[in-house]
Amino acid sequence: MGFKCGIVGLPNVGKSTLFNALTQTASAQAANYPFCTIEPNVGDVAVPDSRLDQLAVIAKSAEIIPTRITFVDIAGLVRGASKGEGLGNQFLGTIREVDAVAHVLRCFEDDDVTHVDGRIDPVADAETVETELMLADLESLEKRIIPIEKKAKTADKEAKAEYALMMKAHDLLREGKPARLAELSKEESEPFRQLNLLTQKPVLYVCNVEEGSAATGNGASERVAQMAKEQGAASIVISARIEEELAQLAGDERLEYLESLGLSEPGLNRMIHKGYELLGLVTYFTAGPKETRAWTIADGTKAPGAAGVIHSDFEKGFIRAETIAFDDYVASGGEAGARDSGKFRLEGKEYVVKDGDVLHFRSAN
Repeated sequence: MGFKCGIVGLPNVGKSTLFNALTQTASAQAANYPFCTIEPNVGDVAVPDSRLDQLAVIAKSAEIIPTRITFVDIAGLVRGASKGEGLGNQFLGTIREVDAVAHVLRCFEDDDVTHVDGRIDPVADAETVETELMLADLESLEKRIIPIEKKAKTADKEAKAEYALMMKAHDLLREGKPARLAELSKEESEPFRQLNLLTQKPVLYVCNVEEGSAATGNGASERVAQMAKEQGAASIVISARIEEELAQLAGDERLEYLESLGLSEPGLNRMIHKGYELLGLVTYFTAGPKETRAWTIADGTKAPGAAGVIHSDFEKGFIRAETIAFDDYVASGGEAGARDSGKFRLEGKEYVVKDGDVLHFRSAN
């Protein structure tokens, strides 16, 4: 499994420029006027992982297949979007379909690029968008609560549980807080997710700074980082312009350009790493002469579930997982060496797959 990340924000903050850079395409029009993105643009991006190359060399693989992440460039939200202002309803609907939200905030001054509110204040921008999402959630909940409340007054246990979860979200939203701040038990997490609220989705604040601040950030991005910390959210500093330029360069040129800017990796890598953290995702590998491949699963997934990502029949007929930790695979020079050194393990149905595991599944199907 990969995951789908929606890129949101006010108009003219650099969303489409960032999308173009991330997907290395020109499919999203980047222009200096609101709503230049009318339909949501979608792009699949290979997840960079240096471990793939190491495994492929050892396994003498003919092909390397990375896992992928889907980015959705969603047109700019404006004040009143929850009531249909701008192109609000369409965009709010698109946000419901993503797993996480990358909220791009303008943290740079540029007289040639207009701001819809005529000033640069990323924290206020974040509050504008968050308020619209909260209002939309509140309206959605209030419509759904009434019939559930009636059922909850009877002996319907499921209705009582659903009503309690709705009220947890409702009370937070009435206080001006996003639904993702709800305190949930392990059993409540999945039913709460199924409420499909806009503000329950994990958020990564992406501070779009000028080129000179890409490595260190600036005062505006520092304010965003503090806001994110208070919310229990995450934030990164990125320059969409630099990412756009990097997308045009070959491998060695990219490295030289990054070094000249004091950066160790492209912003894409950092966005993906943060996205994985937000959603609790990990990667395992399969490696052999034909291919070395990365697979994405939720942290905590047991071996049969991990096998099911490859094919549902593997999960149904799961027998065992031949398992080697990544470091052991590399240190042992591959599967044969891992067997000889005692690093090769046979794991059963209760084994929780770890990030970096190199696996081969045995199945009855």
